[in-house]
This record gives sequence, structure tokens and C-alpha cells, in this order.
Amino acid sequence: MRYVIIGGVAAGMSAAMEIIRTDQSADVTVLERGKDYSYGQCGLPYVINGVIPSVEDVIARNVETFRDKYAINAKTNTKVTNIDAEEQIVSGIHTETKERFTASYDRLLIASGSDPIFPDWEGINLEGIHTLKTLVDTKGIMKDVSDDIKHVTIVGGGYIGLEMAESFKTLGKEVTLIQRGKQLANIFDLDMAELIHEEAKKNGIELILGESVEGFTGETRVESVVTDKQTYQTDLVLVAIGVRPNTRFLNDTGIHMNKQGAIHVNAYMQTSIENIYAAGDCATHYHIIKQLDDHIPLGTTSNKQGRIAGANMAGNALTFKGIVGTSIVKFFDLTLGRTGITEKEAKHLNLSYKMQTIKANSHAGYYPGGEILHIKLLYHKETNQLLGGQVIGKKGVDKRVDVLAIALYNQMSIYELLDLDLAYAPPYNGVWDPIQQMARKVKR
Repeated sequence: MRYVIIGGVAAGMSAAMEIIRTDQSADVTVLERGKDYSYGQCGLPYVINGVIPSVEDVIARNVETFRDKYAINAKTNTKVTNIDAEEQIVSGIHTETKERFTASYDRLLIASGSDPIFPDWEGINLEGIHTLKTLVDTKGIMKDVSDDIKHVTIVGGGYIGLEMAESFKTLGKEVTLIQRGKQLANIFDLDMAELIHEEAKKNGIELILGESVEGFTGETRVESVVTDKQTYQTDLVLVAIGVRPNTRFLNDTGIHMNKQGAIHVNAYMQTSIENIYAAGDCATHYHIIKQLDDHIPLGTTSNKQGRIAGANMAGNALTFKGIVGTSIVKFFDLTLGRTGITEKEAKHLNLSYKMQTIKANSHAGYYPGGEILHIKLLYHKETNQLLGGQVIGKKGVDKRVDVLAIALYNQMSIYELLDLDLAYAPPYNGVWDPIQQMARKVKR
């Protein structure tokens, strides 16, 4: 059986490894448009500020390991430009030699990931303007951030923007963060995002909200950022306004995609075309709470979907159960966690909901060292089913978010949180966990 995989990072290599475990006679070819395989993109901001010593440290397995140890035909610098679904042939170009190539498949996985959004703003191609997605991007930023760079401007207040604001500040740079909307971290509600704004200002981040970038000025290198209201002098720019699925090469294939360009897949990771599968950032992700196909590109989901796609391609039927929208990020002294849906999303979905908030100690109040947790829970007005949670604080955020994620996955009611047998000792928790304290406040 000939398996071809487009993409050699999270989903692609999770699938490749699952295929060779399941089908001992598998002929696996991976077509990666870059030169790096199987690395942790989420670790890149911490490489730039030196918390992680080297880019090599975020590589799980290099290309030689896949070739020599697992007999995978792992190719690099091979950009796919076309798929002939009828003949089952993939074609493209070798980006270094400019030579054309073809690869025949019995089963194909599209795991082409996503690309940073890089608008056609005036001056966008000036030196000193970066995005962050790959090891090459990381090395480029590290090479550019010399002692001569005093001021950095970040365009975009999502997770990458926040992580990189901290990273650049750690390197001793002045940082301005520009966000088009009225809040950072749009995956949180505004009342919770205010805590993030306070943390940014406390750490010396110049926060510019409600302004849209229109372009950049400079002779050969960027010197300023121009918005619809002002001009800001700067020495380096990071554009971090989101990503889009890398699927434009599929436009003539007939594969069903959503309006963002994410490939529609079923629970078996099958696309609308026979023998073609998709997984990861380029695919849709079924959201258990929303009960619809969503697109929330995260490494955890990519690895899960890749494994499931590989198993199904090799004949072992597994299904992807879905996501609940869980994510977490470190921002200076705060941890920002969320799962399920926000008030904004509930309103967009026309869901009838109630909301509960609390400020609670991260562990028993009489034990020293506790920190305040800010928690917000949403639940359905009629059924009391838990819909989502947002948790921000210095300690114990990850524990609460993970508990809520499991509750959401199992579609529990807010009252059922009271029945959970959660770990308790004064250094770690109170006899009633903060999320249980919230549930106790909800009248039956």
C-alpha cells in the first residue's frame, strides 16, 4: 500500500508513525515543503528569549531519524502544487532545484498545516518585518534581534503576540503591541481580558487598542508602523494576526472546504474525495459544545487527528471524538486558560446561558503562598449543562482548566461539578475547589 502524506510536522508525522505501526509493509512517502520535520511550534517563543537554549531542542525527531530508523521516505523542500484525485497522483516542485516531481498514492493525507496571515500592506516586504511559525522564522528573528534593536512592535494580540511580547521584553527591548479590536486575546471575554491588559501595562508593554495597521515606512528596513490613527517609530516588527489553512493548492480538486479554507473531514478524518484524508491545522475540528465543525489550530489537536488519520488509512478504524476548545498560555506572571465557549460565542450561537464569576484562593486560605484565581463559568439556562470556563491567575490555572475540559467533554451539568472527587491538601486546594465553590452558588 502506497501512502503519501503532505506535511511533515505534527499531524503528518503522527500519521506516518501510526501507519508504520499498523501496516508492517507500508510504503510511506512524506512531502514537506520546508527542511525541518516534527518540531514543537509552541516552543518557538521560548527559544527566542533563551528559556529553551536552542532550536534543536524543540525537534522531536529529525528527518534522518524518520529515514534511517523508520524507513519513511521523508522528503524536504518539496512543495505540492496539484492533486489529481482521479489518477491518484500528487505533483509539485522541488523548491531548491525547481525540478518537478510526482508521487502516486493509494491513500493520501493532507496535513499541510497553516500559514501566518501576512496582508499586502504598504511596505510589508521591508527588512525587519517578521512572522513566527517555523524554525526558519525563529532563526531569522534571533539573527535580527541584535543589541541595535531597541524597540519592537507586535501587530496582533493573540497567543503568539502575547508570548512574543513577553519574550522580547525578557530580552530587554521596548515593546509596543497594536491590536485592531478593543481587547487582547479575543478568545476571552472582555471582562477577563482586562486582567491581561493590566498585566501588559504592569510589565511595561505599550498597549495600543482600537487601531488598524495600514502599512510600514522605511528605505530598506522598517522604521515605523502606520495605523489609521498614528505613526509609531520602531526597529523591528512581528506580524501575529492569525493563521489560515495552507490549502490554496486544493482549489481545483473539488475537496469540500469551509469559507476559511479548512478541509471538511468526518470522524475518520476522511475528506469528500475517496482515499484522501486530512488532519491538523488544515482541517476542521468538530466542537463538542458548539456541535459543529470548527477551526481551532492547536498542536494537541493536530497530533490526535494525525494519529487517527494514520490508523484509518492503514485499516484500523478509529474516530476523532472532537474538541472543547481548551488552551492555555503564560503571560508574564499570569497563566491564561480557557475551555468550552465564551459569552461572545454563546450569543453568536443563540444559546440561552447563565454566567457565574468568582475570585478564589488557589489553595487553602490558611496555608501561605496562595494566589487569587479569577474564574468565569457559563452554563445552559435550561439544562444547566456546563458550556465553558475561563481561568486567569498566577497559580493553579492549569488544574482548573483541565478539570473543566473533562467536564465539558462529558457534557456534565454545573451541579455535577460538586460530585467530583478532586485532590485536596492545604498546599494545593481547599476542601471545596474554586470551581466547586462556584457550582455551590448556582440555585437548583
